[in-house]
Amino acid sequence: MSLKKTFFCFKILLTVAVVVVVAAALLSINVVLPYKINSAEEHKLEITDEYLDREINCNKIIGRDAEELEKAKILSVTVEYKKRRRLTNEDYANVSQNCEEFIKRHKYVMFPLSEEEKDFPIAYSLVVHHKIDVLERLLRSIYNPQNLYCIHVDKKSPESFLKGVSAIADCFDNVFVASKLENVIYATWYRVQADLNCMKDLYARSTSWKYLINLCGQDFPIKTNLEIVKTLKALNGKNSMETEKMPPNKEVRWKMHYDIEDNSIRRSSTKKSDPPIDSPVFSGGAYIVVSRDFIKYVLEDKKVLNFSEWSKDTYSPDEFFWATLQRLPDVPGSLLSNSKYDISDMNSLSRFVKWSYLEGDVRKGAPYPPCTGQHVRAVCVFGSGDLVWLLKQQHLFANKFDVDVDPFAIHCLDKHLRHQALFMKERSSL
Repeated sequence: MSLKKTFFCFKILLTVAVVVVVAAALLSINVVLPYKINSAEEHKLEITDEYLDREINCNKIIGRDAEELEKAKILSVTVEYKKRRRLTNEDYANVSQNCEEFIKRHKYVMFPLSEEEKDFPIAYSLVVHHKIDVLERLLRSIYNPQNLYCIHVDKKSPESFLKGVSAIADCFDNVFVASKLENVIYATWYRVQADLNCMKDLYARSTSWKYLINLCGQDFPIKTNLEIVKTLKALNGKNSMETEKMPPNKEVRWKMHYDIEDNSIRRSSTKKSDPPIDSPVFSGGAYIVVSRDFIKYVLEDKKVLNFSEWSKDTYSPDEFFWATLQRLPDVPGSLLSNSKYDISDMNSLSRFVKWSYLEGDVRKGAPYPPCTGQHVRAVCVFGSGDLVWLLKQQHLFANKFDVDVDPFAIHCLDKHLRHQALFMKERSSL
């Protein structure tokens, strides 16, 4: 064989060897790659808004640029923005006539972005009653084809709202309206029952989902789906929610009988019997992050069912029901009732909320800085200036957002998270 042929063969062998070594190296690296790689298609999935993006630079908003934040605040109250046409119930009622066009135009992600996400489906319960465009934006922000979504529509909502939500759901195999709808009255058991209805439907529809998260229409994620998955996996079967010692001033809520009259709740003079459980009643919130085993227990256990029945004539049972179940010894993923295991809203994962009476200078002990948006019943409706702080928190979702208060806050957060999900996928070596 000539020297030239020998050298040529050597080059081929060397190339093959390099390919083998590289392939072997790649197999030893923990890489989260897109389940479906198509750069051009991913760019088309970036969140855009012709008007908002023309007026405001979201990168500057996320970076808390003072001038851009002031500009956003001024623009959000202009006549031009206020008169901007929003999609109505009737607009959405027709989307199921061309689902492919709706999904494409609204930029839903119709494939898992990683194998890790594909293998860890999440169930969502959404309890809503109005602002269908805001609901649809929330759904899009959390939508992944491997997840499952139940939407409970308040019976008091207009028929056109229900039709619009149903039409949206009809465009997806994994989105549906709850099989039983409740007339949700503020501070009554029906708020809990709405979630229970969705939980029952979700549990029956699929055996694959691992965790359940419940939401309302004014929530929005502050983590990507991949970040949520990693956080839930780290819980390793545990639940996460606010659950603390009951303040004495709130005990009247479950020690007295309450009546419902004219779509409102009123306290009676009748004292209730003691709760049918062997542990104290704890204080918490309506929003939870819980395992599938927790849901099974809640739906089937006799003690829990008795406690549910007992809770139906109390005031705001959503603020003690879940928190108390989380401290019962036999409940999957629960905590011991000792005060050492108390979890505040700031230390749970379920929801970040700012209360006006706790805001202040964090350097002087306040839990969070002042709201840059507006307050509604002491709760901060987030402004664009809150985003930097929000994105640093460990919570999975935040409440409240409202496009009528600050459209740039929710748009820039939505835009940021979608970009992170598409282009900032984790790549780490062992």
